[in-house]
Amino acid sequence: MATIILSSDSQKDLDLILQLAKKLGIATKKLSKQEAEDIALSIAIREGRTKKYIDTDAFLEKLDDAGQD
Repeated sequence: MATIILSSDSQKDLDLILQLAKKLGIATKKLSKQEAEDIALSIAIREGRTKKYIDTDAFLEKLDDAGQD
């Protein structure tokens, strides 16, 4: 199974692609804004994982220092 996500400013173009997919027997699902954001967040979390220990206090201190610039 393969999955693609399409995004466009043109609802007309997306509707055309959905019609074509239906004609070809391809299952489709429109994602809500919340579902799309959840997917993007899960990808960002997965890519950001380093499996290394991070000293929380030192990290927060660096964030605080960066915010003072």
